[in-house]
Amino acid sequence: MDLTYDGPLAIVTLDAPPLNLFDHAMMAGLQSAISSVAASPDARGLLIQASGRAVSAGVDVNVFASLDPATGETLWSEWFELIHLIEDLPVPTVFAAHALCLTAAFEISLACDLLLAASSARFGLVEIVVGLTPSMGGPQRLAERAGPARARELIYSGALYDAATLERWNVVNRVLPDEGFAEAARSFARDLANGPTRAHAATKAIVRAALAGGARAADEVTPAISGALFATADLQNAVASFLRDGPGQATYSGR
Repeated sequence: MDLTYDGPLAIVTLDAPPLNLFDHAMMAGLQSAISSVAASPDARGLLIQASGRAVSAGVDVNVFASLDPATGETLWSEWFELIHLIEDLPVPTVFAAHALCLTAAFEISLACDLLLAASSARFGLVEIVVGLTPSMGGPQRLAERAGPARARELIYSGALYDAATLERWNVVNRVLPDEGFAEAARSFARDLANGPTRAHAATKAIVRAALAGGARAADEVTPAISGALFATADLQNAVASFLRDGPGQATYSGR
């Protein structure tokens, strides 16, 4: 696992060749990296990407070999801690999939705010091959993005789906050309990280409230969430620079 920074953008790279298989060590390394981002006062965005010919070929099946119902429940509970850690980050989170992205990696991508895919990327929740259902939040987060029928279809079939199809289903946010994908994804995520961090966090909170209780529930919490932004350095600096330098010149610093 590799954690680097590009200005305010934290970049976590899955790097366990040749296939970036998820095992206990991979999960612990990823959780440690995300925890470091959560604790950093400088991180204003997160990009999760992968090196190698695949984003990930999924979970190392050896992990499942000795599990029983009790230890299986414990495993999923522990791995959900990573999913929730990513979702609770108060900064924009982007997952960049350049190639094959299966099971755990796909579920982690769904915990991120935005999913970018190269045009040749393929995705699958293929747990049926070992008699499992995706258990790191994939079904519910697919249902949130694509609707319950599409979520069931994708999981029941165990098939691979191309990036264009999943963009049409609202699972993938943007499909980018293969050539130059890594830099394009980084540039996109870096632009978000250079934006108003607290305002992005407010957006996340309002959207989450709407998902949980509908638009009126989000309406109830929006005044307090947005009102608090007037105390942030980001808003104060941006307003001052707008008035001084004009539209399109806002600068964000301090949160």
